[in-house]
Amino acid sequence: MQYRTLGREERVSALGFGCMRLPTLGQPSLIDEKLATRMLRYAIDQGVNYVDTAYPYHGGMSEPFVGRALRDGYRERVNLATKLPVWLTESIADCDRIFNEQLSKLQTDHLDFYLLHALDKERWAKVKRLGIVDWALEQKQRGRTRYVGFSFHDSASVFPTILDGSPDWDFCQLQYNFMDEEHQAGTAGLELAAARGLGVIVMEPLLGGALVNPPPSVQEIWAGAPIGRTPAAWALHWLWNKPEVGILLSGMTAFEQVEENLRLAGESGVGSLTKAELALYPRAKVAYDAGRPIPCTECGYCTPCPSGVNIPGNFSLHNEAVAFDRHETAKWRYNNFFPEATRAGACIRCNECLEKCPQGIEIPDRLEEIEAAYAG
Repeated sequence: MQYRTLGREERVSALGFGCMRLPTLGQPSLIDEKLATRMLRYAIDQGVNYVDTAYPYHGGMSEPFVGRALRDGYRERVNLATKLPVWLTESIADCDRIFNEQLSKLQTDHLDFYLLHALDKERWAKVKRLGIVDWALEQKQRGRTRYVGFSFHDSASVFPTILDGSPDWDFCQLQYNFMDEEHQAGTAGLELAAARGLGVIVMEPLLGGALVNPPPSVQEIWAGAPIGRTPAAWALHWLWNKPEVGILLSGMTAFEQVEENLRLAGESGVGSLTKAELALYPRAKVAYDAGRPIPCTECGYCTPCPSGVNIPGNFSLHNEAVAFDRHETAKWRYNNFFPEATRAGACIRCNECLEKCPQGIEIPDRLEEIEAAYAG
């Protein structure tokens, strides 16, 4: 395992274990605990020392799972991170209640990293109104967390506002990959945060898995490289190549993914890519953009839909159809494998999903397009 400095002093593994996409037994809240525990403990045994979860992951079941999986001495070997669901708070009393609940679920008396979850312009306004940053810093002063930061999901113009909102941020968590250089905080936000001494944790390094199985046009680009790498390896090494990146978080659903990511992390390093290799990424981005019409990362924040629509599933179906030119196959799958209640056509435009989507996708409009393209 390679280690990097996060912020000013913390020594962290290049790979962090994200607990949002754990293996399940048929539905998101039913974690395959035996397999997931084996995966997490194996990663820690191989040197991973950062574990990330959050209040809503796996329908609220991720934190209790992590608490159980880190028994038997594993808790003491890792930096444990979770997040305050700002959207569920209306008072400081709510913050206290949720924080105490999280400590109980995680079976610990303190956290190492605590984040204000998924900040955007509206949530930042609430944070300021309620004084949540001061509350979080108080938890740090009391020894209930060692570091305070935030995760971010909004446009690049909003990021400096939140960054300027407190001189006491220790770190931030950003969606970033070679497709997102100008999306959300982007490269400018990454460099700004690092220049101010904040540790930077990268989430969605594989864009929700979209970069793992590229369309033929991208496969041709990687195949023409002077060195052989999997698509996942190309994406991850691009991030590790940057000195501003402290930790790269990966949400892994299979033991084989853990093994591959550990191997890649062991090979990682700043400045490890050649100029010729770096020149491939802009070409790959153009090819990806041409074949991926909906920028969904399948994070699940839009779920559960009040009408029962499987929003990520519908978007994945459409993106795959466009990327691989398999529209007839997608139409057959839509009508034969998607229960009618979960199809795009079940959307009633309640618009609850719009404020939840970190990617800013106009979800009802895109669902209407999908229904028109594949129904019948």
